[in-house]
Amino acid sequence: MKVTLASSYGFCFGVKRAIEIAEKNKNAATMGPLIHNQSEINRLKDNFNVGLYTSMDEVQEDKTIIIRTHGIPKNDLKELRAKNTKVINATCPFVTTPQQIVKKMSKEGYSILIFGDSDHPEVKGVQSYGEDQDDVHIVLETEDLKNIRFKKDRIATIAQTTKKKEKYLEIINFLIPKYKEVRVFNTICDATFENQDAAKELSDKVDVMIVIGGKNSSNTKQLHSICIENCPDSYLIETYEDLDLSWFNGKKSCGITAGASTPDWIIQAVVKEVEKI
Repeated sequence: MKVTLASSYGFCFGVKRAIEIAEKNKNAATMGPLIHNQSEINRLKDNFNVGLYTSMDEVQEDKTIIIRTHGIPKNDLKELRAKNTKVINATCPFVTTPQQIVKKMSKEGYSILIFGDSDHPEVKGVQSYGEDQDDVHIVLETEDLKNIRFKKDRIATIAQTTKKKEKYLEIINFLIPKYKEVRVFNTICDATFENQDAAKELSDKVDVMIVIGGKNSSNTKQLHSICIENCPDSYLIETYEDLDLSWFNGKKSCGITAGASTPDWIIQAVVKEVEKI
């Protein structure tokens, strides 16, 4: 089996930074999963005793708390800092930027529109920075805009950092003719652009495509949806153990990419297994 890796894949700057922070702070705990990759979270637990809090009620005093890469709601961060804890903020800088944009633009009198998944921790955190929570709106599709009533005729838009730029443009183009002013902030991170473009290019050239990453990772699911458009035999896996040999029947070439939270040791294990076929 001929195996080709995408020209851009795997750990992004924000994830690398967060992992380094966790490794330097043994016995700390993260507020929410640090990244969307359970295998890497397990490694940090086993090798560095980095624990995990899933709610504010679990937080113990005198503990070092690491804020997840996706960030947390503003009031949760304020509450943590008010406790007797040491807070280290590992929020990705690409996520901190939309938080500050929402804070600034809502103060300046703009209604806020976030293109993203309302259940995603990144979006929940960004949303919390709006001055008027009733005028911070979240959509995934252009169709969703038909049910929204903005309080103002000036709209500021931002995107979840891992979303498709094409979908974001659709939403912007829907808004522009309808409102007096639409401020557009391109908050999709560079690594997302590069990984998505590389996945699109490679998936058009191979017989089967493997996308490696957490099943709950937004950017990994976006990569898979891009690949499957070009290569119907595209599969999302978390580790090499998820590989199914039947996927490769009659296939000669396999492309591999990985989400921004996927460590290289997992990627290389998958490459090794596929090369055996």
